Amino acid sequence: MGRNAPHVARDIRQHVRQDPRIFCLNGTFFLFYGTIPVDHRPPTPQNGSSYLPREIAGLPRELKNPGFGKEEEFMLAYLFVLLGVSSRYLVASHVAWLNFTAVGGSLLFFGARRSWREMFIPLAALILSDYHLTVSHYGYAFHWKAYIITWAWYLMAMVLGQILLHAKTNFVRGAAGAILGPTSFFIASNYAVWAGGDLYPHSLDGLVACFVAAIPFYRNDLLSTSLVLAAAFGIEAALRKLREPQAGIAPGAA
Repeated sequence: MGRNAPHVARDIRQHVRQDPRIFCLNGTFFLFYGTIPVDHRPPTPQNGSSYLPREIAGLPRELKNPGFGKEEEFMLAYLFVLLGVSSRYLVASHVAWLNFTAVGGSLLFFGARRSWREMFIPLAALILSDYHLTVSHYGYAFHWKAYIITWAWYLMAMVLGQILLHAKTNFVRGAAGAILGPTSFFIASNYAVWAGGDLYPHSLDGLVACFVAAIPFYRNDLLSTSLVLAAAFGIEAALRKLREPQAGIAPGAA
């Protein structure tokens, strides 16, 4: 048994206070609120397991294993936004690939990992790209009123990510975001095209025709959003695992 094991309970007693405190124990940081009762009997680790008491098991993952820090989280969220904006230019000249971009997935991930006050940054970047693509790439006049629904959806996608995936991230929540994001855009944008344009008659048949014509783009959006969201959370999990500190001291360690 390592020399430090009998002193763990005493060290916790020394560091825990009534106010929130952060301290380091065996290379791992912990955050406690209030005083936690500690069993003074020396724990008996097996197979290199941690000497930490079971009360610590309920702490949030980022406090038990803070190796994946705020800097990496910040960089990853903004890198995916950059990927989202860039991907719009990659598919702009390929009609069959329209909506197969990283926009939806990057916005959901950004909302999940960044604060509310930062959401204006991706929103501004996408608004600028809308203007540039419309004027410079497609050669159309820019009418901002035609983009209100799209811009509102950009913000809504980040809010959806914040609500669904910020506090807790799992497969079910991720799948829900990957479906709700593209579906909400499909409904809102195509209804706006039908209601505000002359491409389709303003009748039930015209509305149905508008939605049917957009199904290939909806399919592209569903697929790309699912792939990008899976990649974002997968990369985050891999980085966290690589930098995860080892809790406790192996038996026989000095």
